[in-house]
Amino acid sequence: MTDFPALSPEFLQRPDAGQLEPRELADHPPRILLLYGSLRERSFSRLLTEEAARILSALGCETRIFDPRDLPLPDGAGADHPKVKELRELSLWSEGQVWCSPERHGAITGVMKSQIDWIPLEMGSVRPTQGRTLAVMQVSGGSQSFNAVNTLRLLGRWMRMITIPNQSSVAMAWKEFGDDDRMRPSSYYDRVVDVMEELVKFTLLTRGRADYLVDRYSERKAAGATSPVEHLVKQAMRS
Repeated sequence: MTDFPALSPEFLQRPDAGQLEPRELADHPPRILLLYGSLRERSFSRLLTEEAARILSALGCETRIFDPRDLPLPDGAGADHPKVKELRELSLWSEGQVWCSPERHGAITGVMKSQIDWIPLEMGSVRPTQGRTLAVMQVSGGSQSFNAVNTLRLLGRWMRMITIPNQSSVAMAWKEFGDDDRMRPSSYYDRVVDVMEELVKFTLLTRGRADYLVDRYSERKAAGATSPVEHLVKQAMRS
């Protein structure tokens, strides 16, 4: 490696397709956590999230929807707060996630951001988001926009999640739900089905492989580990 004087070759691993074979095949349904970003009594982000959960169940997934009521503001309570513990445990349980926010002032809501901010990148040797799949959706009161989903994509990348290509943005959401709180047939509904179907496919493709997918040269070098397995062992020992 004389051409790379800044490189520590003992920590460099060529990507190996064989390593992408999961150590054991999961026999449980894909586990999907869904988050929404409004506390309104008739929250359209919640209604869209519930519709997505129904679709995911029909596609063979096990779903959990987190209720953000009573979740404190970030840094406004300790990590032992019951709602914080619930959210973090659900994130650890999940193999994929759906984030759905209203667009407010051209961005996501504080309710949505607070939930994401309470989930750390790492807890000791455990990573609550890294390597998990993510689908993003938004609802708007007016014309169609993509500000909220773009922000959610940025946050998903920051949390080192595998954000799928497709997304859903529902304009004038108040028109899209009936008095029974169910989403009416429309091209918006069809897109939600597309997004959930794609999320399930990516989740099935990546689960059991997350440890290898998010293993990084810089972290192996910092830990003094020369392989992904050794790196994981050293992380566990530190925690």
